[in-house]
Amino acid sequence: MKLEYLQLSAYRNCLDTMLNFDKSKTLIIGKNAQGKTNILESIYFLSTLKTPRTSNLTELINFGNDYCKINAQVQKNDVSTDLQYVYTKDKKRELKVNGAKSNVKDFKSVLTTVLFSSSDLLLLRGAPQDRRDWLDRAISQVYPAYDDRLSKYDKIRVQKNNFLKECAKTGNFNEKLMDVFNEQLSISGSNIIYIRRKYLREIEKIAAQMHKTISDSEVLSLKYDSSFLPLELDEIDIETIQKQYKASLEERKVEEIRRCQACVGPHRDDVIFYINGQEATKFASQGQQRTVVLALKLSELDIISQKTGDNPILLLDDVLAELDDLRQNYLLKSIKPETQTIITSVDTILFEEEFLKDVQIYKIENGSILC
Repeated sequence: MKLEYLQLSAYRNCLDTMLNFDKSKTLIIGKNAQGKTNILESIYFLSTLKTPRTSNLTELINFGNDYCKINAQVQKNDVSTDLQYVYTKDKKRELKVNGAKSNVKDFKSVLTTVLFSSSDLLLLRGAPQDRRDWLDRAISQVYPAYDDRLSKYDKIRVQKNNFLKECAKTGNFNEKLMDVFNEQLSISGSNIIYIRRKYLREIEKIAAQMHKTISDSEVLSLKYDSSFLPLELDEIDIETIQKQYKASLEERKVEEIRRCQACVGPHRDDVIFYINGQEATKFASQGQQRTVVLALKLSELDIISQKTGDNPILLLDDVLAELDDLRQNYLLKSIKPETQTIITSVDTILFEEEFLKDVQIYKIENGSILC
């Protein structure tokens, strides 16, 4: 897979920005707030239709403009595909593949990416929501239907919350309707939990080996922290998950009625990282935590390649400046020659001359490409 060109129109501060990607490695350099991250964000956005930077997509539109537009060409299996994304101030979007209107599923199937930014290095110290978001974004790159399952679950959960609030307001409680919501949540939520646990087991196998190589001896392990399943639980089928889910919903029914919200389910779960059996968020140094994240991100590349048969595009957003020499070298040397890599940095000082010999370099200033 190769991104051949990218054109941004009124996308954040990139009013009319065009880049051709002639080599497998591209370096975009510039001072902070000049648009480096916006370029990588737009590429990632084409593959997921989401951005980790905001949930309000109108923020993507440059101030004073009515819409933003992303155009790109992707080469995959010796076939070039044109992508176009348009989003307007009145929250309307248009997706096109090769000039024809497209649905979300087909649009997202064209391009796959792995984004590694400096904010990812805070994954272990962040909130459970940050780790759930990381896990869900990683899974959706491999299982396209996963996003639909998340949306279905969230829709049911919001409906249940609204129902509970209305019950509290009117003083009338419908036991049968509550049971219907719980049944639907247990079915939908159990499926999400099963997929999350399965993905974690897969990425743990790869990440643990990478982590051991970087750290020389430390052992990395991952656990899915469910709001109702035992932490030490290993293998479990969907039916058993649903059974325990329903039991937990029944146990906490009074609490949910009192709080007017769903208190059990994948929206409350977390991922716990361990180094040599010790919880990394509590006992690991900053360097150790960054090694974990580095191993995870490189493992995402391998999983996508294994599952899809193609190499995703690696996007490194100002991340090298946050890593020490050991981790910088491991990251750069771990990138396969066939993996297209687009890197942003303030300058070229962090890169060895040998690495820069075959790298395409762009300079950016105020959203415009200078060379």
